[in-house]
Amino acid sequence: MAEQAHIKKGNRKAKTRMLFNFLKGSYLLFFAGIVFTFLISFTDTLNPQIVSAVVDGVIGDGAENVPQVVEKIIELFGGYQGLKDNMILTAAMVVSIAFISAIAYFSNRYFITNASETLMKNMRDRIFTHIQHLPYSWHMKNRTGDIIQRCTSDADNIRNFITEQLISLFRIIVMLTLSVYYMYSMNLTLAIISTSFIPLILIYCILYRSKVGKRFREADEAEGQLSAMVQENLTGVRVVRAFGREKEERDKFTAFNNEFAGMWMKLNKLFTFFWSSTDGIGYLQNVVVVTVGTMLCIQGKISSGNLIAFISYNVMMIGPIRQLGRMLAELSKADVSLDRICEIMSAKEEHDRPNAIELDKIGDISFNHVSYGYEERKVLDDVSFTIKEGQTIGILGGTGSGKTTIISLLGRLYDLEEGCGNITINGGTDIQDVKAHWLRKNIGIVMQEPYLFSSTLGGNIAISTDDASEDEVRTAARIASLDETIEQFKDKYETFVGERGVTLSGGQKQRVAIARAVLAGTQVIVFDDALSAVDTQTDAKIRKELAVHFANSTVILVSHRITTLMNADNIIVLDKGRIVEQGTHDELVKKDGLYNTIYKIQKSGSEVE
Repeated sequence: MAEQAHIKKGNRKAKTRMLFNFLKGSYLLFFAGIVFTFLISFTDTLNPQIVSAVVDGVIGDGAENVPQVVEKIIELFGGYQGLKDNMILTAAMVVSIAFISAIAYFSNRYFITNASETLMKNMRDRIFTHIQHLPYSWHMKNRTGDIIQRCTSDADNIRNFITEQLISLFRIIVMLTLSVYYMYSMNLTLAIISTSFIPLILIYCILYRSKVGKRFREADEAEGQLSAMVQENLTGVRVVRAFGREKEERDKFTAFNNEFAGMWMKLNKLFTFFWSSTDGIGYLQNVVVVTVGTMLCIQGKISSGNLIAFISYNVMMIGPIRQLGRMLAELSKADVSLDRICEIMSAKEEHDRPNAIELDKIGDISFNHVSYGYEERKVLDDVSFTIKEGQTIGILGGTGSGKTTIISLLGRLYDLEEGCGNITINGGTDIQDVKAHWLRKNIGIVMQEPYLFSSTLGGNIAISTDDASEDEVRTAARIASLDETIEQFKDKYETFVGERGVTLSGGQKQRVAIARAVLAGTQVIVFDDALSAVDTQTDAKIRKELAVHFANSTVILVSHRITTLMNADNIIVLDKGRIVEQGTHDELVKKDGLYNTIYKIQKSGSEVE
């Protein structure tokens, strides 16, 4: 229990620290909004006193228990006799107070609205920037839809609580304090009766918060799962349509959506019960106050003006107390959202080692007794090989043999743990001693399933550089055998490809990714099964162009096609995470090994020419 309390305390500190970081840049705006909130509360509580003074001092025989500030205001407008002689002055006094209140309301909303948007912008900027610096392994463990929901709905919950509920807390404190003060100054008996209801409502609000807190978390997490389901379904819409899975996916979504809606139905029942019951308590309090107050007024123990003011203060007091219950409910909601965003912000960013360096070139690449696994599953087992600068190396292996893992480790998408070997470049420099940004800028990777952004074809090709010219983009497209295809489109290089490139075929997307890598002009270029969706004829044409363009670059080819690898200077054959064969194509086909077996199978299927 002590350990759990320590964890919760540490979590509270982390959330508080994170919240103050989000608030940077909006402190003064919030402070100005709070100042005008105090002014609003002051004018609102002043009005009943003015009404009381007018009723007793102008209409009646004389005012009682009038605050000094009200006396001074009345003196400014000619005193009680002046108000009696000219009732327009009474209206002018009330209008003046209302005008000051209106200015305060306007100023309050102006500063709070600006503070709200500044806060939201800071939250989005900081969360997005932090996510951009989180390691690749973190992204693999978290669903995109859930991350998006945290960055939008959860951030909005926090913004709403701070700008609406928390700011209202200052107004509630001032109004409660002034209302209770004025009530006790007017009539002790009525004040005791009125305030005796406050503890009952507060206890009820606290019990209500404890009920809704857990359900808010369940509903918020369910919304994240629902968002993830929608995001995955829309992203994979082509697969859904191709296999006729629309009904199954719709049924799955409907079932989950019904469950999610049911959670909010239960929450709404709690909301309804809470508001209706607190309304009942408030009405009961008003009935008691009006009844007892009327009796005291008849007995002459309280003036008519004071009774009118007292009833106004009683209504003012009940509203904020009921709002406090809503605030506690919103606090539960905001606390859940803070927890979910804190989980993102507390995740450790990817950092270079102290004194990490940038090199002149990558040079030779060496894997030295590298072992790596995901969780408890070992993917690479004592892998060692060297790629000479300017050499072309091929990597062949079945699914799960570790081909892509080698590429991920080379680009430091994953870092090797101590005792699991190392990867060195440029004559022995461990890549973990090199700045990750520099390393990735100099290693171009073309994946089997490239990601295209919602942009034009030309924009997707040029995304790897900051200032590519139109001629450079066209040259890159020609090398990737994409130029003729682009020319067939109506808008050519301005053709919009849609989200993830849904308007293009698999082979076209791969060629866009190749053109992107060509334009980047990196020292090392990796093709991770990047020609798998391209026909053999186009494959050969692209390989011929790439051989000329990357003649002086280090090229790593990962493929299941022998034709893609057969001209490499060295071919590595992987099986179950280990190197089982290594050599040139001619050397490997002479052996009775895995490479030769694959070669014969593909040759008989006319894949190898």
